[in-house]
Amino acid sequence: MAYWLMKSEPDEASIDDLARAPRRTLAWTGVRNYQARNFMRDAMQPGDGVLFYHSSCAEPGIAGLARVAGNLQPDATQFDPASPYFDPKSTREQPRWLQIDVTLERKTRLLPLAEMRAAVELATMQVLRRGNRLSITPVTPAEWQAVLARLDR
Repeated sequence: MAYWLMKSEPDEASIDDLARAPRRTLAWTGVRNYQARNFMRDAMQPGDGVLFYHSSCAEPGIAGLARVAGNLQPDATQFDPASPYFDPKSTREQPRWLQIDVTLERKTRLLPLAEMRAAVELATMQVLRRGNRLSITPVTPAEWQAVLARLDR
């Protein structure tokens, strides 16, 4: 099993949206970075753990735990001219972008970015590196356990 941190802006898809979704499952759409897409395509497997992270908001941080549910497929938003994620160079025959389903495990207390930065055991997390803008990043088993310990305090 692998672990991931997946960022979402709460006004687009929040942990509460995931909790209200049918079967508590959402398609993770809008990924427009090749490295993040490749994580979905090449490395993510059903059952992998997900730290659901709220970004670009008043208080960014981990808001819950989820699992990769699978169902890897072309991201439909790339074909929709009305979508902010429309990609005119992508075709149905040769799609560039993918989506994968994520299922809620549980909503947690918010683990704020500031608290994450202050935790020595989380210092290696990719999300904390300067200049990191990826919406999907791998999380080591040690980082996963350290986050769980902090969430359960």
